[in-house]
Amino acid sequence: MAQRGGGFGGQNMQQLMQQAQRMQRQLEAAQAELANAEVTGSAGGGLVTATLTGTGQLSALTIDPRAVDPDDVETLQDLVVAAVRDAHRAVEALAAEKMGPVAGTGGLGGLGIPGL
Repeated sequence: MAQRGGGFGGQNMQQLMQQAQRMQRQLEAAQAELANAEVTGSAGGGLVTATLTGTGQLSALTIDPRAVDPDDVETLQDLVVAAVRDAHRAVEALAAEKMGPVAGTGGLGGLGIPGL
């Protein structure tokens, strides 16, 4: 009796495994690229800049002396927070750019399995 469709045959399973391994290598390469990347965010027209690694760790903070007003510390604090947030947005955008092609449509969707 002939086997009906719906199951994974040996050839299909082998192709699926090869595709999964290829995606794993691409994912590892994208993660390594992110780990080595740095992005910068700024606020106040560049008065405050924050540099983050591709993994989101703050690695540098630069404050232009013009932003320092002893009578207005709150504005400087707001500029620092805004610069760090801007840098985090840049990290998220970089991660989406690097990881998006690997992730496909999310989950196992990149494997081309219908319904996933």
